[in-house]
Amino acid sequence: MGAWDIGHFDNDTAADFGGRVDDAEPEKKADVLRAVLTAAAGTAEQDYLDSGEEAVAAAALVAAQCPGGEPVTTAYGPKDPLPPLPADLRPLAVRALDRLTGTNAEPFDLWEEAGAGAEWLAGIAALRAVLAAAPGE
Repeated sequence: MGAWDIGHFDNDTAADFGGRVDDAEPEKKADVLRAVLTAAAGTAEQDYLDSGEEAVAAAALVAAQCPGGEPVTTAYGPKDPLPPLPADLRPLAVRALDRLTGTNAEPFDLWEEAGAGAEWLAGIAALRAVLAAAPGE
């Protein structure tokens, strides 16, 4: 992971994902987020999740539209505003974040090795709290 900071978009993969979201037609942006969240959430615990930076970025975009959510203002996120996202992305994002903080998940392993595991987990927990508190249907 080419990362320069702990933020949800502060790595090469997430920054590229922001561009991919921008490239999607407005009516397809939610589908781009859904695809990466579903892939992360659907990875079995016994299987190694060797990616996840995109799922964290997608969760941040979903959380930004929730009450209490922080806007994504980084230059590495999507440049264009997202249309209102479907509420059913919220519980999916929670499941993806839960998988990313569980066993056999590369992003957490890498932050742990870098000595920033607790800080990374705190950021994920903040996202999860916003998403879990928002209505999901």
